[in-house]
Amino acid sequence: MPAFPKKYFFTLSIVATLLIAYYLCLPTTLFNAPTATVVESRHGSLLGAVIADDEQWRFPIVDSVPYKFKSCLLQFEDAYFYRHPGFNPVSMVKAMGANIAAGRTLRGGSTITQQVIRLSRDGKKRTYLEKAIELVLATRLELREPKEAILKLYASHAPFGGNVVGLDVAAWRYFGLRPHQLSWAQAATLAVLPNAPGLIYPGKNPSALRVKRDRLLKKLLQQNRIDIITYELALLEELPQKPHPLPKTASHLVQFMAKKHRGNRITSTVDENLQRNINGLVQKHHQNLRQNQVHNAAVLVLDVRSREVLSYVGNTQTTAEHQRDVDLIQSARSTGSTLKPLLYAALLDAGELLPDMLVPDVPTQIAGYTPENYSEEYSGAVPAKDALARSLNIPAVRLLQKYGLEKFRDQLDAFGLRGLDRPADHYGLTLILGGAESNLWDLCKTYANLASTVNHFNRTSSEYFEKEFADPVLQTDQRVEFGEKSIEKTLFDAGSIYLTFEAMKEVNRPQADESWRFFDSSRPIAWKTGTSFGNKDAWAIGVTTDYVVGIWVGNADGEGRPNMTGVASAAPILFDVFGLLPRSRWFQKPLDAFVDITVCSGSGYLMTDACPPKTISIPNKKNYVKSCPYHHRVQLDANRQFRVNSFCADLSETVSQSWFTLPPLMEYYYKRVHPTYKTLPPVREDCRSTGRPVMEFIYPQNGSRISLPRNFEGKINELVLKLAHNRPDTEVYWYLDKIYLQKTRNFHEIGVIPSQGEHKVTAVDALGHEISIMITVE
Repeated sequence: MPAFPKKYFFTLSIVATLLIAYYLCLPTTLFNAPTATVVESRHGSLLGAVIADDEQWRFPIVDSVPYKFKSCLLQFEDAYFYRHPGFNPVSMVKAMGANIAAGRTLRGGSTITQQVIRLSRDGKKRTYLEKAIELVLATRLELREPKEAILKLYASHAPFGGNVVGLDVAAWRYFGLRPHQLSWAQAATLAVLPNAPGLIYPGKNPSALRVKRDRLLKKLLQQNRIDIITYELALLEELPQKPHPLPKTASHLVQFMAKKHRGNRITSTVDENLQRNINGLVQKHHQNLRQNQVHNAAVLVLDVRSREVLSYVGNTQTTAEHQRDVDLIQSARSTGSTLKPLLYAALLDAGELLPDMLVPDVPTQIAGYTPENYSEEYSGAVPAKDALARSLNIPAVRLLQKYGLEKFRDQLDAFGLRGLDRPADHYGLTLILGGAESNLWDLCKTYANLASTVNHFNRTSSEYFEKEFADPVLQTDQRVEFGEKSIEKTLFDAGSIYLTFEAMKEVNRPQADESWRFFDSSRPIAWKTGTSFGNKDAWAIGVTTDYVVGIWVGNADGEGRPNMTGVASAAPILFDVFGLLPRSRWFQKPLDAFVDITVCSGSGYLMTDACPPKTISIPNKKNYVKSCPYHHRVQLDANRQFRVNSFCADLSETVSQSWFTLPPLMEYYYKRVHPTYKTLPPVREDCRSTGRPVMEFIYPQNGSRISLPRNFEGKINELVLKLAHNRPDTEVYWYLDKIYLQKTRNFHEIGVIPSQGEHKVTAVDALGHEISIMITVE
């Protein structure tokens, strides 16, 4: 076999080297310039954008090039684009001849493909060698990419004047439209701009831009791309005078998403129409709020079923001085009373509470902590569901102490409330009244998870999902994975959550909606307000089967304002937002989660033979609620004026009667708001006492530590001692450290100024009943 000539080896090596060099000459990624972060609505409308890191308005590469712009671009720049291999020799020769004849550059012969290469090699000097390199790279690009991809590269990176780069942003900046919404005149204007981007600036001669545009429109007419009527109407359209600002429909959402998706185009789950309407609502309410020097508010709307964010209004359109750029949906703030429904659900779920159970609402001091109701009034005793609906602080604190602070704090971890990251002893019992911090995002997520638990339980075979507590979804390409079905509850069972929502539905609405139940068009909503200490944060969160709406109102700098409360400031926005949403049906009762029991109709405790019965449904679980302690059988004389017993009367001649009786302190306040409450008749003088307590201290409580302030005259204020007696007209004798002070009748309160240190306060009534407490004066 003859040897292969050596001279061919050299030739083949040269050819192979050139082919490899040609194959590798084009970078894998042509454009490495940073792009803006672009956030669109679920339907593709621009919500806002963050400028690229190099301060250029350059959007990520377009998905497609609209027909009108493509037609204009090809007619203006490269009519033979689909027929050449990356360069057009005829155009190059014509351009060279015209430029030589004129002695200057009049026209260019570059194809769109060559222009893409030139844009990718930004900064290179315009020399014949550079033109040759561009030509080679253009042919390589044609071999690697389809024509449509090359057009997208051009449309995404062509300069349109100033720091506007790419068709997408140019359409927004100059016409306030998406590219596919452009008219023929607008598309023609943008098609000619990359050839002379300086013509767009105000102050420049617009006639040159108009001439270019109109010449292109005439060419389109001649090529039968448009008809004569479209052509004539297009000539009448005005040119853009200056760049328009990009939309800021959801500016805080854009900034939030830019932290994780810098430089990307994101299709969010936000409904643009809803977002715009809520923006308008927030601004309308802001006009009223700022009269009280309240400058900030935030709104979040979630879809319960999909967990999608439908609206994200992070702040009002206030001034920079008032922190308009702060995203208050993500900002940690005092939770106020927004955690109370979670405690109520926890107690129901644990079998330690029934909805109508009376809970104490009296002056309370626990380990030096003295909670107060917002109204600074007391009801004595109130049904648990009413305590939640009225957002009473004292019952909530007492219930938290009863349930267990540590246990409740551990359960809150399941909700993923950011900001609530300290141990239970750091918060103490103030945890339930706003002693902790969280944010609107996590609180809305929490209530959406609870609502979804009930929905899923009803739609399945009474089952739960293992991953029910899911994070909200912000992108249309994301889906919530709820995990596998299980008969085990995620945290709280569906029955307990349903009863919690039932209680929240009864919260008194703002004044304009007070009579909502009487209208067929009314919207049943489970909702809760919250007001933090010092009126710094006003909350309102509402839940239906379909939506969760969360509102925060306040000042971003933490300044509190008088009369700024959840009910007065946040709730009106809440119900206005619900007015923009489709109506939702009320939650279906999860029947499999309930069992019927009989309770006392007056107290809500388990029934005894001494109380009128009532059948209710409670969560189907072990019940730890005790029998009613407030209904008793009492023996009355024949005239029903006095209580008697076997020591002083023949029981066959007495009347046995069921009587609802509260302890003295609870009774003292309860009968003020319940005029039908009947105090037990007195024990007949010849009968022994039944041993039931007849009086109780209202203030101070046993073990209290008390500081006595000075008044404006520099004198120490008195300590007011106060007690409740079940027979107020009985005389009571007061002692301090065994030293007699005075007696009282009807109104049992006196003022004293004890010295510093420990003291024993004793009260003895005329019948010999005695009570004592220990206090420390500091």
